[in-house]
Amino acid sequence: MPHLTATGALTQMGMGVPGYAHPLLAPVEWAELTRPGTPVHWAVLNVAEGPGDRPDPHCLEAAGRLRNAGVRVLGHIDLRHGSRPFAEVVADARRFLDWYKADGYYLDRAPVDRADLPAVRRISATLEALLDGEAGPSGAAAGVAGAPGAAGDGRAHLVLGHGAHPYAGYAEVADQLVTFSGTWADYRWSQVAEWTADHPAGKFVHLVHGVPRMHLEEALRIARWQGAATVFFTDRRGRPGQTDQFQTLPGYWDEIVSRIGRGVSE
Repeated sequence: MPHLTATGALTQMGMGVPGYAHPLLAPVEWAELTRPGTPVHWAVLNVAEGPGDRPDPHCLEAAGRLRNAGVRVLGHIDLRHGSRPFAEVVADARRFLDWYKADGYYLDRAPVDRADLPAVRRISATLEALLDGEAGPSGAAAGVAGAPGAAGDGRAHLVLGHGAHPYAGYAEVADQLVTFSGTWADYRWSQVAEWTADHPAGKFVHLVHGVPRMHLEEALRIARWQGAATVFFTDRRGRPGQTDQFQTLPGYWDEIVSRIGRGVSE
């Protein structure tokens, strides 16, 4: 389970699962996340490119097991690089909350430019208020709170899935930012943005595919150097723009659980 300070900041490395395949297709993957001692910060639930049109009983069961095990469940919402209508985003968020009791949201394909920051700030504040039960008809809300202490504590956990370093102001409107999502070949030569030094490691997430087993320790070192406390590394390979590589367990799942679980980031 995540290690948190009194202010809600993550203090030890753990895994963020960007979305396994449907529980019927990946029962082992979902079950592994509830194994005692598995260092999972959160797991994304993506029913059908979002919450779907109606509650899915298999996803309901999977989400319930995760929350009972203390794992935060984040509903997957696609921002389409800022082109998604505000009303659609809020409607998806309501369904995830009403049907699956989501602890927060993973806002995929979040924009990175400064010009889009006000719109993302509005979305983030509205989703925070929605989970807290305070959102009014206009969707207005106060600022975004910090990371929750545990699943089901009533505080939203918001992750912006940029996939690259965004304008620095985005760090103020979400609990975590995905500042890298891509291949091992790119990750091992990646550079961190200077502004990230002003924030704790718990702010950043790295998702890397195609990581060979022999380079797993190197990948963990890079994450620590670049200040990422939440990671998902897999040896599965994928195509540009695809996410299939993240939908199954890495071949070295037990090894990475052991390495992270014993506090490699400290």
